[in-house]
Amino acid sequence: MVMNVHQKKNLQQLLFVLVGLVLVNLLAYFYFERFDLTADQRYTLSKTSIAIAKKIDSPVYIDVYLDGEFPAEFKRLETETRQLLEEYHAHNSKIIFLFTNPLADASKSDQFVAELNNLGMAPTNINSTKNGKKSLIPVFPWAIARRGDKAVKIPLLVNNFGNSADENIDKSVQMLEFSITDALTKITLKDKKKIAILKGNGEISEKYMGDFLMNLKEYYRLGEFNLDSLKTDEAKTLENLKRFDLAIIAKPTEAFSDSEKYILDQYIMGGGKTMWLIDKVSIDLDSLHNEQQTAMAYPRDLQLDDLFFSYGVRINYGLVQDLLSTPITAQTPNGDIPIDWLYSPIIKSRDNHPINKNLNLVKLEFANPMDTLKNGIRKTVLLQSSAQSKAIGAPVTIGLNQFMEGIDEAEYDGKGNQIVGLLLEGAFTSAFKDRVKPVKSFKATDTGVKNKMIVISDGDIVNYLYVNKKPLNNTIDQWTQQVYSNKEFLLNSVNYLLDDSGLITIRSKDISLPLLNEKKVAAEYTYTQLLTVGLPLVILALFGVLLTFLRKRRFGR
Repeated sequence: MVMNVHQKKNLQQLLFVLVGLVLVNLLAYFYFERFDLTADQRYTLSKTSIAIAKKIDSPVYIDVYLDGEFPAEFKRLETETRQLLEEYHAHNSKIIFLFTNPLADASKSDQFVAELNNLGMAPTNINSTKNGKKSLIPVFPWAIARRGDKAVKIPLLVNNFGNSADENIDKSVQMLEFSITDALTKITLKDKKKIAILKGNGEISEKYMGDFLMNLKEYYRLGEFNLDSLKTDEAKTLENLKRFDLAIIAKPTEAFSDSEKYILDQYIMGGGKTMWLIDKVSIDLDSLHNEQQTAMAYPRDLQLDDLFFSYGVRINYGLVQDLLSTPITAQTPNGDIPIDWLYSPIIKSRDNHPINKNLNLVKLEFANPMDTLKNGIRKTVLLQSSAQSKAIGAPVTIGLNQFMEGIDEAEYDGKGNQIVGLLLEGAFTSAFKDRVKPVKSFKATDTGVKNKMIVISDGDIVNYLYVNKKPLNNTIDQWTQQVYSNKEFLLNSVNYLLDDSGLITIRSKDISLPLLNEKKVAAEYTYTQLLTVGLPLVILALFGVLLTFLRKRRFGR
């Protein structure tokens, strides 16, 4: 049978299509490219994430436990997590992920859930309505990244105080890339920077900062450092300190000598990073456990004022009282009861910097107010008390029951927003410039290189596993039912001070997930249904009619 011209033409077109498909597949095999058409580029990994992913040379297995029948908002988080992990896998096939529902097998679910709880991955209970019946179902918004015998937890849910479920899901999606890349960094990190934990001036016990130090070890090498370990050789002490990239000074209680301050000052002038956790008022909850249940809070002179003044900050001899605070536990014959305790402010994140972005409340204890000074150093407020707070001077008598007789909230209006945490960036000027130097054994530097430091006016910020000197149950405060973000804030602070890879900048990535206006949807429900369901059907019908008309017109001749 001889083909006519029309059949030959169709066969040629088919061959061209087949050859084209083969060529496209060959090109796709050798050349990789993905296209992100979202306005906020939510599925485009940052250069930092891609670089870290491509460095992985052995399989990393990521087990995700966010799987199952969820309400819409959690299903959205599951979908976003899956799509982002697909992006990581596309850049490096050694990143392998698997979604698992811990409750899928009823016979093993109890054991599975117990294992996850033991690993610190507690479920989030959410309301569910099925067949008209309401119930609480546990959701596990967690993942674990494993490489060899090393494992790292990945939190997938941001559960911030005062936010709606949709707002928290929105923030969770924003944090997904940071959480996953952070875990990949921990699990693959080889060359670690060094941090000095200063000792010798009555710093806080390791018992109260142990968890913070254990988490730091996942990123950095830690070492204790005593400034007076070589009293007769200050130059050697400074040389040894310069081997560390960061010095953490956590709640010192004994004054610093001029030589100790000078060593720290010159360390800063040379580019050494510092994080100061300082209490300028001496008061502790233990001191209230007496017959009168009162104690005197008095100024603690650490002899550091001249250093901070030169760097552009002043920590005042006072205490912050905040109506947004965590209660204190009072013992009664009927058991523990909560009473107001305004000296334990809980700070809501300002969300103005990668360090505090998308954090929940940060809990403080006997914090001091701070002022900033003009000196050319860029200052960013990281922690600030609420609008309904005020500062009181010291010395002052503190009583365990002083807020039980009532609080006049008018006293706190217009006195709030006390600064309690600052980031300082720039070229610092030595506090010993134009002064007689206390140490002559090394050359003085009066103007430093560009540098960064963080000053927090509460040494107990590292004591986040204890409230009122009692350990938290599964990190949850029984009175506020909050998991405080002290650890995340402190780790972010250290990462920012030492970060060369750009990991911390991923926290600044903004992803917009527009939320529906529920009132508007309810008011325009019929119109919305017609627009979203009816209109597409009408368009499809018109297209079918038009296509039928054109086919009849073409082939009916």
